Amino acid sequence: MSDAYLYAAVRTPFGRFGGALAGVRPDDLAATALTGLLDKAPDLDRAAIGDVVWGNANGAGEDNRNVGRMAVLLAGLPVGVPATTVNRLCGSSLDAAIIASRTLESGDADVVVAGGVESMTRAPWVLPKPEKAFPAGDVTAVSTTLGWRLVNPAMPKEWTVSLGESNELLREKFSVSRERQDAFAVRSHRLADRAWDEGFYDDLVLPVEGLTRDEGIRPDTSPEKLAALKPSFRPDGTITAGNASPLSDGASAVLLGTGAAADRIGLAPLARIAGRGVHAVEPQMFGHAPVEAAERALRRAGIGWGDVGAVELNEAFAVQSLACVDAWGIDPEIVNTRGGAIALGHPLGASGGRLLGTLAKVLRERRERWGVAAICIGVGQALAVVLENVTEEVGRG
Repeated sequence: MSDAYLYAAVRTPFGRFGGALAGVRPDDLAATALTGLLDKAPDLDRAAIGDVVWGNANGAGEDNRNVGRMAVLLAGLPVGVPATTVNRLCGSSLDAAIIASRTLESGDADVVVAGGVESMTRAPWVLPKPEKAFPAGDVTAVSTTLGWRLVNPAMPKEWTVSLGESNELLREKFSVSRERQDAFAVRSHRLADRAWDEGFYDDLVLPVEGLTRDEGIRPDTSPEKLAALKPSFRPDGTITAGNASPLSDGASAVLLGTGAAADRIGLAPLARIAGRGVHAVEPQMFGHAPVEAAERALRRAGIGWGDVGAVELNEAFAVQSLACVDAWGIDPEIVNTRGGAIALGHPLGASGGRLLGTLAKVLRERRERWGVAAICIGVGQALAVVLENVTEEVGRG
């Protein structure tokens, strides 16, 4: 079997809900990320791309009808380049990269693009189709932006609580204080702002519609400001708009290939996909699922936490991030060193690709060999990937 390598990564800036990217269709965002990624490999014959695997969580509006294939066509790639769209909710683009890596390892292709997109702003309201024509009563339009909708009545009630309530339950179970959550959120904003100021994201992010920087970063936030915010889900709760990720718009893409494809791609590989893990728990405990997903990925890579020099954990909520870091028993200072989703944003289908691109660069920057990317997923799942830095920028291991 061949190994699968990451050769390049790119993403759009992540826009706020209703913000700078609100006027951009998700299929156009996807095409922009795809074009920007391939611009990094000008020597690659586009017709040599064996497949495009794209992630998308909602798929109820302009991102319908296989948005991955729409992106290929809108980006002007040869019509012979195939594409599929996968949906594992928040983990969709990380799942896309996992699927792409298996395609490469099996020998079904030598070069595959993976990525994902979400416009939470443009996610439509939907109406259930009536069982018979001309219903006499009212019909309620349901938002497709986030969370459960049109729930099957056979689902147990405890499984279908809101994402926020799920994390309040997690907070109770693991005794994570409001103060720790707010401090974690402040750190995310501070590190994200510093990363942009230092130019870390300059070669990872494409400007779109005049937006050149992630729109949700608040460099002036503080524990005092966050402490003044009211709880969002319970009157006596701890989760607020300040210590959870915002609704966001954006796209990401990664270029994957076998080692033998380096000459065709025209680039040296950055990282090897060394391990993968998937795990599932009770739906309301989804925020803790990355714990075991990462453990499985590490076992498959043949390493342990003592070998890991960098972690990119999607910050859906501060409480679930802290619960995972506590369970792993790792140094929190190696986690999200360039900011996380609380500051950068979390456009559902795009976040996994962001994690991989950021992790590969952080490994080079910190001269570390091994890193973990992990993400929690609504309805009780999680994914994790272990990357091995294969550049010359490795200081230990």
